[in-house]
Amino acid sequence: MLAVTLVVLALAIHLVLSALQARQAVRSMPRPAQERVFAATVETVTAGTIAPRLETYGEVRSRRTLELRAPRGGRVIWLADGFEDGALVSAGQDLLRVDPSDARAARDLALSDRTKAEADSRDAVRALELARDELASAQSQAELRRAAADRQRTLRERGVGSDAALETAELAVQQAEQAVLSRRQATLTAEARVDQANVALGRLAITIAEAERALAETVLVAGFSGRLSDVTAVVGGLVGQNERLGQIIDPDALEVGARLSTAQFARLIDGQGDLRPVAVTASLDVQGIAISATGQLVRSAAAVGEGQAGRLVYATLDAAPGFRPGDFVTLAIPEPALEQVVQLPATALGVDGTVLVLGADDRLETVPVHLERRQGAQVIVQAAGLAGREVVTERTALLGAGIRIRPIRPGAADESAALPATIAPPSRGGPPAEAGEMVDLTPERRAELVALVQGNARMPQEAKDRILSQLAQDRVPAGIIARLESRRGG
Repeated sequence: MLAVTLVVLALAIHLVLSALQARQAVRSMPRPAQERVFAATVETVTAGTIAPRLETYGEVRSRRTLELRAPRGGRVIWLADGFEDGALVSAGQDLLRVDPSDARAARDLALSDRTKAEADSRDAVRALELARDELASAQSQAELRRAAADRQRTLRERGVGSDAALETAELAVQQAEQAVLSRRQATLTAEARVDQANVALGRLAITIAEAERALAETVLVAGFSGRLSDVTAVVGGLVGQNERLGQIIDPDALEVGARLSTAQFARLIDGQGDLRPVAVTASLDVQGIAISATGQLVRSAAAVGEGQAGRLVYATLDAAPGFRPGDFVTLAIPEPALEQVVQLPATALGVDGTVLVLGADDRLETVPVHLERRQGAQVIVQAAGLAGREVVTERTALLGAGIRIRPIRPGAADESAALPATIAPPSRGGPPAEAGEMVDLTPERRAELVALVQGNARMPQEAKDRILSQLAQDRVPAGIIARLESRRGG
């Protein structure tokens, strides 16, 4: 029995060693080389007419701004309700009042001086009337004296009168004419006094008008409707003449100033070098909420600033609710249309100016193209014979001419299109599972597979949703697990 036992043990040891050697020989056998087939997204392109859209950045500016400055110095005694930054004001609204005591006193003094000047003017007029009456009386007396002298001269010629009487009459004429001259001088003096009184009244009218204007300027009035900005005035504060108290900005008169390159500017001008009045769109992204407004190109800067390049263009905005001066916005400007061009994702264009197209037997070919425009994540290219062919939309370092791919076309229902390779190594710990086999997963392994799917940035969202819904089931297809594990090299 001992001999039989030893024989059985030896046979068992021999069988175990033979099994181990056979298994090691199977593992050490080289696997046959297989061509790797990568999955790539392809898209059928068509040539047509595309109007490029130039996008640049610009700053919103106000085309109508009014600075609020104090016309007169003094103490602020009143502010309008809502006289603060951002408040709306209407045209003609009283905004601020400065203490009007000094201006009112100056006006009252000017009015008092005018009353006195009016009285002086009346006295001058009356004096002129009296001077004119006295002149008329002196002229009448002179006429009488001349008549008396003529009678004495006639009597003297007849031999009746005497020389002494004639001389006395002529002397009286001279005195009367002297009195006329004196009355005439008094009349001229009275007329000059009237003129001076009128001049004084005119000067006082100007003084009163200036005093009234100074009194009116103690109240600051809004020139037009708009929003207040940079308000600095407070009740009780002292302000100096022409001191800046704030500004009014018209929210309905905005424009955008944007700088373009010289090449971009050249595509927007006509044959005479004038900027074409094309419609533009300004957009502002505020925490995921897009605010946009339409406008029109109106003018360009007259000169290039020192140390700058390109051209500065301005576009007026029609109605821009939500925009404020100083906003940094994106300005979209349409360019002239391009004929017979193709629009592709920017990831489809290689650094060498070629794209990969799907050829015979699902192998890739390179086709040179000419880049016309870049439109954000898209490119517009010109290529003869490219229309109607399938182009790889996402180039990687693994793809090139002659590589065989498994094309993924948008809209395909097979979730396996999201995986990059078709070769799936056997699952760990046993032979490969059948595609239709359903297996159970531990919570740890299920979490690993879900994280692998969610972290795949190249997988379309629809395929992610389908695979995650399958992984959420109690039993999962073994083919899905095998493809996911081949993705992470398991």
